[in-house]
Parts: sequence; structure tokens; C-alpha cells
Amino acid sequence: MDQIHRIRELFYEQDKNLTEIADIVGCDWRTVKKYVDQEDFSPRAPKPNAADVHASKLDPYKPLIDSWLTEDKKAPRKQRHTAKKVYNRLVKEAPGFDASYRLVASYVAAKRKELNLVAKSQEGYIPLIHRPGEAQADFGYADFYENGQYHEKAKYLVLSFPYSNGGYLQLNYGENLECLLEGLQTMFEHIGGVPKEIWFDNTKTIVTEIIKGGGRNVTERFQRFCEHYRFKPVFCNPESGNEKGNVENKVGYLRRNELVPVPRFLRLEDENKLLLKNCDSDMEREHYEKESTFISELFQEDKAALLPLPSVRFDTALYTTVRTDKYGKFTLNAGKHTYSASPAFCADTVQLKVTSGEVIVMDMNMQEVVRHRRLYGDRVQSSMEWLPYLKYIAKKPRSLRNSGIYDMMPTVMQEYMDSCDNSDRGKILKVLSELTDRTGFDSAIRTVEQAIIYQAVDPDSLRSLYRRLYTDVPLMPSLEDNEELPKVTLIPFANDLTILDMVLQRGGVANG
Repeated sequence: MDQIHRIRELFYEQDKNLTEIADIVGCDWRTVKKYVDQEDFSPRAPKPNAADVHASKLDPYKPLIDSWLTEDKKAPRKQRHTAKKVYNRLVKEAPGFDASYRLVASYVAAKRKELNLVAKSQEGYIPLIHRPGEAQADFGYADFYENGQYHEKAKYLVLSFPYSNGGYLQLNYGENLECLLEGLQTMFEHIGGVPKEIWFDNTKTIVTEIIKGGGRNVTERFQRFCEHYRFKPVFCNPESGNEKGNVENKVGYLRRNELVPVPRFLRLEDENKLLLKNCDSDMEREHYEKESTFISELFQEDKAALLPLPSVRFDTALYTTVRTDKYGKFTLNAGKHTYSASPAFCADTVQLKVTSGEVIVMDMNMQEVVRHRRLYGDRVQSSMEWLPYLKYIAKKPRSLRNSGIYDMMPTVMQEYMDSCDNSDRGKILKVLSELTDRTGFDSAIRTVEQAIIYQAVDPDSLRSLYRRLYTDVPLMPSLEDNEELPKVTLIPFANDLTILDMVLQRGGVANG
């Protein structure tokens, strides 16, 4: 018992893990786990004498049942005996069998457990002790609309505090490392501190390898993030979500209470700020177990145990380099997402700064070239930013047809460029780049469509059409028909301009 006490003291009071305790006391980690998890230390009751045990109708058939279940250890999990199957086989194959199904089921359940044939979902769970300042993290999925764009099965990150049952969420476009780090960082800054310990799943986003004995190899950026904020990451055993049951429940609770109906908003950043405030308000309710105690009161104990925020903010972006093709484009996400860089970087190397929402293209001097909204999903998509291409070709308008840029242009813009004079093409391309820079490439396309209708093929007409479409010009009030207004005299001169000359010479009056 002295050694058992030492093991439990190292685990519960000194926060040593199983491997560390095994090294200290000099025994196997499985032994340590056994005594850490043990809840009942009562002396064992004496076993009844064999003579006192009542005979069972099933006794003659137990060796047969045991043989079937023992063979199950070699069979696939989904092709093993159920209690019902055992009962049916006994009825069919065992002469004289007349025991009840309940008796068979009880014995089979006990024997399966003895033979380690019980599925994990059927095993009992040992309640875990949660201390103030500890947290659990997990992703859920939900739909939302941002500025009218529908995001189906997008992700949201939840950080829960089991001691108080407080929790926060942040909506994301996906479940990559940038989304995880940005979400955690935002929630740390909102609550004003960092949990001492955060439990995670063994997600491939951060765990690269599960090492024999319980260790984990994690990605370097995640390791740097942990060191920066000084919290301890703890990873659940594989297929053991019950070890972080608090956040599993919180994921569902926050979906039902904060994401129903499907959220609609203009900017994700603003919505996430609102969600943090909503989560603060949600804590003004009683704890589900501790009566007459509000979650917000217990959360103050959580906050008191937090680590302080570092003085320098962690840069959560991914920095990498990519090679562009002959059109100045590159791909991410295993070639499914294509982005444009610039014609100045055709078949070249560019630097990327990737966040959860943006892909920023930079030259080798880390100067920004262009930025894209980050694409998500498994379908093939592309993002084209035309401004660098239009600026580039405006300086070399004669090479438009041979540059490859012409082939990438929408058909309506190709048609318009074909209708322009060679002498004006450079100026028109410059105007189109100005319009794209001002209100986006779609506005330039719409202006071109109007220019084709009105056969406006010069730069000044293009600008005028743009102003008509995108500039708020106040309407002049209509003139009222009253007697003070001079009457208008119609002068019919058809196509004979000599009559007009006579009118102008004679003060506006035509004789005859």
C-alpha cells in the first residue's frame, strides 16, 4: 500500500504522467495506470465455498460456449458471436438445452469481458478530475453565410473549461493548423490568459506520429505555439473521446444555442467577436451539477489559474515557397486550388504567407504582389486577381496577343480589345487596371459590356461609362410646367443646315 500511495501521490498531487511515475518507482507503466485508475480499495470479501454455489442450468454448456468465444479472438470484429447467436446455436446444436436467453446473455457478457472481446464503447469510463485552468479543444462543423456566400459544413473551434463548464467558439472556414492557432490565440486574448493544459484529439493537423508508450510527435509550428504560450498539450488515447467529454458536449451545446438558425453575416471577423460576447453571457446560468452556483463564478477560478499572455503576439501564418507556371499561376491543396501571382513571375519562385482566410503572394524580398481569399473544399477551384496582369500588359500592349494574358481574359474582354485601335489599346488597358484596382475586376467587365453596346472604344468613353455605372450622380429635379417658363419653338430644318444658319443669324427666328 505504501507503493500504491506513492504512485497516486505522484499522479494526483505532483502532476507526474504515467511514464514518469513508472521510472521513479521502478515498475511497468501499466501497473502505474492500474493503481491511478483504481477507485475501490476495500478489502476483498471472502470467496464462497464451491459447495455453497448453486448449480446452473448453463453449467454443462459453458465449455462449449467458451470454445466458441475463444475462437472469436481470431475472427474479424464484425463476425464474432453475439449473445443471441450463442443462444440460437445452443438451441440448434446442444441436445437437451433448456436455459433461458437471459442466463446465456449474462454469462456471455462476463466471458467476453474476461477474454477482452468487449468493444471500447461497452467499457465503463473512469471519471476524470478537472482542475481550474485546464481546457479542452475540439472542432465541430456547421453551415453559415458570409456576405451572401454559402459555406457548407464549415468548421468551428471550441475551447471548453471542464472545471467551470465555461466555453467559447470561433467559426472557421476549415480545420487546418492556421484555423486552430488563430482560433486559440483569439480566445486566449479574449479571456486574458492561457490555460495551463489543453487536451486535444490526435488530429493529423498537429500530430504526425503516435509513439509507442503514449508519446506524440507534433508539427513544428504547433510545438512552437505551445512553447510561446507555455501551455502543456495533452492528447487523448486513440478512439477515446470520453477523455475530453466536456468539450464533446460543449461542441453540440454551442451549435444548438449559437449557430441556430444558420448564421448570416457580412464579415467572419465581426461575427466571431459577437460569438465571444455571447459565450460570456451564456455563463450567467447555474452549473449543471453544482446547484446555486453560476458558471461565471466558477470561471473566475479558471481565470485565476491561467498563465499570463506573452508580451509578443505569435505569428500564426504559414510561410512557404511555390513554383509558378508559364502563366504566373500556382496551386495548393494537392493541385485542387489554383491562384494567380503575376506575369512578372512566370515560371518563377514566389513566397507565400498563408492565413486561415488569405493567401498572400510576395516576391523574394517579401514585398506583397497580390493577395487572394483562401479557397476551401475538395473540388477544383481557382482564384484570379487581374490587377497585376492588367498593369503588366498595359506597359506592353503590342504583346497582348502573344503574352498568354489574352487567352486568360473573359470572352467579352477579348472581343472589346479586338475592337480597339492599336494606338489606344495601352491606354484602355491602363484604364481597366484603374477600374479593377478601384472596385474589382467584375466592375471592369461590366463597364466593358456597356462599352460594347455603345461602341465606345476610346479611354475617355470607358471612364464615362464607369462613372455612370458606379458613381452616385444626383438626379436633377424635373421642371414644372408653368406660365413663367418660355415656350419652346420647334424649328423644322430636316437635313438642310442652311435653315439653321439663318436662324442663328437672325436671333433665333426663322422668316418663312
